[in-house]
Amino acid sequence: MSVSAVAADRSVCAPLPVLGRDVLVPLVTGGEVDYAALDYAASAPALQRVWDDVAAYAPYYGSVHRGAGYLSQLSTDLFENSRATIAKFLGCGRREGDQVVFTRSTTDSLNLLAAVLPQNTRVFVFETEHHASLLPWEQRPDTAVTYLNAPRTPQQAVDTLEKALAEREPYGPALVCVTGASNVTGELWPVRELAAAAHAHGARIVLDAAQLAPHHPIDIAELDVDWVAFSGHKLYAPFGAGVLAGRADWLQAAEPYLAGGGASRKVSRRTDGGVDVEWHTTAARHEAGSPNVIGAYAIASACQALTEAGFDGLVAREQELIARVREGLAEVPEVKVLSLFGDDAPRVGVLSFVVEGWNSSHFAAALSAEYGIGVRDGLFCAHPLVRTLLGSEPQEPGECGAPEAAPGERSLNAIRVSFGAGTPDEHVERFVRAVKELVADGARWNYRTEDGRCVPDTSA
Repeated sequence: MSVSAVAADRSVCAPLPVLGRDVLVPLVTGGEVDYAALDYAASAPALQRVWDDVAAYAPYYGSVHRGAGYLSQLSTDLFENSRATIAKFLGCGRREGDQVVFTRSTTDSLNLLAAVLPQNTRVFVFETEHHASLLPWEQRPDTAVTYLNAPRTPQQAVDTLEKALAEREPYGPALVCVTGASNVTGELWPVRELAAAAHAHGARIVLDAAQLAPHHPIDIAELDVDWVAFSGHKLYAPFGAGVLAGRADWLQAAEPYLAGGGASRKVSRRTDGGVDVEWHTTAARHEAGSPNVIGAYAIASACQALTEAGFDGLVAREQELIARVREGLAEVPEVKVLSLFGDDAPRVGVLSFVVEGWNSSHFAAALSAEYGIGVRDGLFCAHPLVRTLLGSEPQEPGECGAPEAAPGERSLNAIRVSFGAGTPDEHVERFVRAVKELVADGARWNYRTEDGRCVPDTSA
């Protein structure tokens, strides 16, 4: 869809108010500029609505569950109502037995699921996953992991999974882990089709929605996934909480993820000096310790804010921003945008690219120091995927200011720009202009390597 076509769509909404939109940062060349936060894929800024809701609740904060005091009871209601709000946001509840478990992050959620897998479960995961969904599964010696090669089309992803599941032996518990949107390319994965393939072969599937949930509505029942995991800090709620939502049976059958208060329903001494424990069978079974009430409430507030704003308008505006970035980068021959599924693949506001003749760290440092633009460079905690896209082997990064690859050679790292519901038009326009100027004219400042990072050289 062209920029003009999207702009004509009346459903496009204004950017949502976020914290930090008026923060001024110094430029190494002199003066200040408002900070252009274009690193949403790492951590999105807090929605103003979320901050206001948390600030309004903070004086009433209390420890949840079993407290007789008014603040404890109020906090308990807030905590459990937050669980219900998030369940509704994800489409849980329309499917019997689904539950929402609060965790610290997507990484924590997937490690929790890995810990409760039945014995001898075989896990299938594409090498294209973020490390949070690539690495947890081998922590138990009785779990076998099959790493699937990077597909080049959505249909190839489905076919690859189908073939791997059909060949698995022995036929026992199986789990498929897949991302909803790549944290490197932003491309949307065929989740519904992968779920159908998994279930056709008796496997279950967990959706890593860390990059999907901030950009698109998620209906766990419609997608027919067994679990969904995501983080608050990517959903405009950076207060240290995450979610694992979905089927309860494996969670209820396993030992608690953490042993302690809150997870235990009854503890008694035995005559031999030990203790007997009766664990909860609800979500509390895996929420030992004093829960992060504010984090849970912040996620619920963000879910409510996005729902009220309307995903149709949010998605339409984001597609406009994506079109502007892609059209702008396409005008620079030295820039190569990374993609698995091709230029026409649907995506969220996450794009990674390399610039011929530039060290990626140097380019990102110049964007920050000379234009006040925050992006990310490196391998984005998805090393196998980025190396596949770049066609490079693991190597140490080059010195700042030196090309990490000579013209015509393969780059070692990439640059990622990401944006979302709070991104103003001007930030995207400044980014495109800055890329063009840096490629055409070079950096206006000298840079050096410090602790492995490229930074402006201010020693002169």
